[in-house]
Amino acid sequence: MKSGSERLLRRRDDPIRTSFLELLFDLSFVLPLSQLSSVLLADLSVPGALRAMLLLAPVFWVWLTVISSTDWYDPGTGAVRLLLGGAALGSLLMGVAVPEALDDRALMFAAAYVAVHLGRGLIVGVALRRHPLRRRTLRVLTWYGATSVLWLAGAFVPAVRVPLWLVALAVDLVGPVLGWPAPRLGRTRPDELRLSGTHVAERFQQIFIVSLGELILSAGLSYARAGPSPARTATFMLAFAVAVLIGLLYVTPAGVALAPAIDRSTPARLAVTVGYLHIVMIAGVVATAVGTELAIARPTEPAKTGALVVTVAGPTLFLAGRMLLSAAIYRRFSWPQLAALLAMPAVAVVTVELPLLVLAAATTSVLFLTAALDHTGFFAPRPSRPA
Repeated sequence: MKSGSERLLRRRDDPIRTSFLELLFDLSFVLPLSQLSSVLLADLSVPGALRAMLLLAPVFWVWLTVISSTDWYDPGTGAVRLLLGGAALGSLLMGVAVPEALDDRALMFAAAYVAVHLGRGLIVGVALRRHPLRRRTLRVLTWYGATSVLWLAGAFVPAVRVPLWLVALAVDLVGPVLGWPAPRLGRTRPDELRLSGTHVAERFQQIFIVSLGELILSAGLSYARAGPSPARTATFMLAFAVAVLIGLLYVTPAGVALAPAIDRSTPARLAVTVGYLHIVMIAGVVATAVGTELAIARPTEPAKTGALVVTVAGPTLFLAGRMLLSAAIYRRFSWPQLAALLAMPAVAVVTVELPLLVLAAATTSVLFLTAALDHTGFFAPRPSRPA
């Protein structure tokens, strides 16, 4: 008979399916992504964009660390169910705090972030008891325990909040790469970081679909608020087309090769790299949502600096992350995506002072041509040298 700690662990030879609670956990990120769109929409300056990125990274990092746990541990056990429920609540609280996370709600944002990471470590650490893999959990818990001091200190001291949070975030993000070294506990071995390519790739697709859902929701709400007109209807249709095209570009061709590439890679290395790139791609989707919201509300107005930059920057960020994803899998670039990435600045120059509807049509056309070329397979990279 298996002990409690052994029942907690997934067997590597068992098929891994996404559980209902994992999907529910994904839905808890609708609120933070929506709030991040509002934050960026309220301040289209460079500092505003950097603030939004500073908040997006820890929000996504919560998701990424939890999906790693559900890959290692069975979501059907009570401990992992408790972990998922607590993480979902923490994500929602972070979402509530996002609009004022750098001001009056800094403590709520930081405390929720810290609670998810420390709570996850404590729950799993207790459940594993005397199992050898408990040392891995204790390393991770020690690592996040150290950075939690920086997160909470930043929440209490506004003058150094941003620098402290930047340092804490950098340390958190580099932890998996270093193996979470901790005093007397050593460093996590590569074999302890093995992830299931099928499960992880499916989870990445699901969170990306959630971000696309935020894009579609923003476009629909903006259209409903502004009221239908020929120009707004055309812009709304373009926004829907952008969501579809981004989805197609995400899954083809590298998206379908992600699972086997993770299975063949050095344990967790590719999965961590893909996690970093998803922060970039989801940031692009959030910026695209803001651009489409502006265009739908005022489709005939000239493209001024803020609206112009965010409308072009959204697809550009997505394409940059997507191109690097292809490079991570195939060790070569997708030429259509590289060409589209280079074309986006030209779109910005050509459409200055033109109506936002024209700008939206131009960016949609670039995405359409890129997706069409990618789907021909002629320019598709060959997986001859997997990462």
